[in-house]
Amino acid sequence: LACRERGELKDDVGIVVASGGNAGLANAYAATEVGVPATVFVPETAPAVKVMKLWASGANVVQRGAEYSEAYDAAVAYAAETGAVYCHAYDQPEIAAGAGTIGTELLEQLGEVDTVVVAVGGGGLMAGVAAAVEGRAKVVGVESETTPTLHAALAAGTPVDVAVSGIAADSLGARQIGRIGFEVAVRTGVRAVLVSDEDIVAARSLLWEQYRIIVEHGAATAFAALHSGAYVPADGERVAVILCGANTDPATV
Repeated sequence: LACRERGELKDDVGIVVASGGNAGLANAYAATEVGVPATVFVPETAPAVKVMKLWASGANVVQRGAEYSEAYDAAVAYAAETGAVYCHAYDQPEIAAGAGTIGTELLEQLGEVDTVVVAVGGGGLMAGVAAAVEGRAKVVGVESETTPTLHAALAAGTPVDVAVSGIAADSLGARQIGRIGFEVAVRTGVRAVLVSDEDIVAARSLLWEQYRIIVEHGAATAFAALHSGAYVPADGERVAVILCGANTDPATV
């Protein structure tokens, strides 16, 4: 909608986004709502369940490269060639603001909380939530120790490239945290904690076995911080965990 208001959106080519799958689904939905086509570039390693959902949403799906960064390069080239509006999966103000509505809704539904725990990949969700709850709650950003974009950026004082691997890389597979995510994390004092693949698998299994909640590994990463003890709340601390992402094959739980 913002692109249409600025006169940037072309009805014949629409939008293009690079995604591990989830951001692509959101963009495809938005494109359908405004009546334009959506092209989504995903890595060749994207889970089949996400690719199928993208096709079902009406998106044109193109698989390129072994990881998100390669799909991103291909999507940017496609935008330059066709005139489609490129929508960044996480490092764009409108995208981060949209994700931040989760934080707003959380406070409206739960009232006051002390801490919000959220998974971090490229940092769009974390940035939006941290901005939304700023001054009312602190944010803990949880990431896989195999792809520590936020942790590495905070240590270096600037976003830096990291290796991309691990069980949650299909949704938390950014090579570098976005500039918006980094700046918001620094400004709001987001704490970064790391969890292992084993922690993520255990947390995902527990969510199903005890609560009958099915999530993908990226979403389970947030809960893994509590389940593994990577983050230990103080006595009486009111903690909310955002489980964002259930685009997974239930047979793998």
